[in-house]
Amino acid sequence: MADTAFQKQYRAEMIAAFEVGQSLLRDSVTTESVIKGNSAEFLVAGSGGATAVTRGVNGLIPARADDLAQVSTPLTEWHDLVRVTGFNVFASQGDRRSLMQRTTMNVINRKVDNEIITQLNTGSVNTGAAAVGSLALVLKSQTILQNSGVPWDGQVWGLITPAMNAYLLQVASYSSADYVDTKPMAGSNQAAWSDKVKARRWLDINWIVHPSLPGAGTNAEKCFLFHKSAIGHAVNKDGMMSPVGYDEEQDYSYARCSVYMGSKVLQNSGIVVMNHDGSAYVAA
Repeated sequence: MADTAFQKQYRAEMIAAFEVGQSLLRDSVTTESVIKGNSAEFLVAGSGGATAVTRGVNGLIPARADDLAQVSTPLTEWHDLVRVTGFNVFASQGDRRSLMQRTTMNVINRKVDNEIITQLNTGSVNTGAAAVGSLALVLKSQTILQNSGVPWDGQVWGLITPAMNAYLLQVASYSSADYVDTKPMAGSNQAAWSDKVKARRWLDINWIVHPSLPGAGTNAEKCFLFHKSAIGHAVNKDGMMSPVGYDEEQDYSYARCSVYMGSKVLQNSGIVVMNHDGSAYVAA
């Protein structure tokens, strides 16, 4: 007789599936909290490129008006709802209620980034034909922004695909601690681990690697170099809502995550679309 009555050990704690569970881009844009209403108005103000003048022959200084532009950002409600019966909670492996709440928050956080990326992808200034990541491509994008008068004030962000990051890691200054002001793992240790994606600061640019950029893994990837003031993101004052509850009559548990938000390009000249060929770095 064969020994076939084996026992299986089921791990009580769940293993999180691989998925982006936090917003990587919220800090890289200009965010406005909306107390009440269905839209937010961003005011983009400047001199309009005015130049200094001298006093006129009549003894008066010529006056001018400032250049004021209001950009309206409509808010849309976004939700994710998970519902599980009481029996399934009872019979399932792991803590289903905790899983429900975590996954709903993951879905909404991904939506935040998708909203911002969609707006970035409307930028009309680009680097031309797709090329592989290089120092030359980065410097070209940097020069385009600087020629548009974008201030290099620490609020310029680079949003790149994993493939472009792989190419840039082959640039000595990008991978060297001597040239990188902020390191992704800076300050981390076993006693104080930070479960958060950190930006790499190089060339006075904050670099973020994101897996969900348009065309990721193809020869037509879209990466972005932009100033924080180029994109506006409006969200309800209370931010993300994540209620968890139980219905006694129907015996089910639920978790819902909701947010009211919207994103909009405020200054097109503050965005450069870097056309990148990432096709060499894909699974065989």
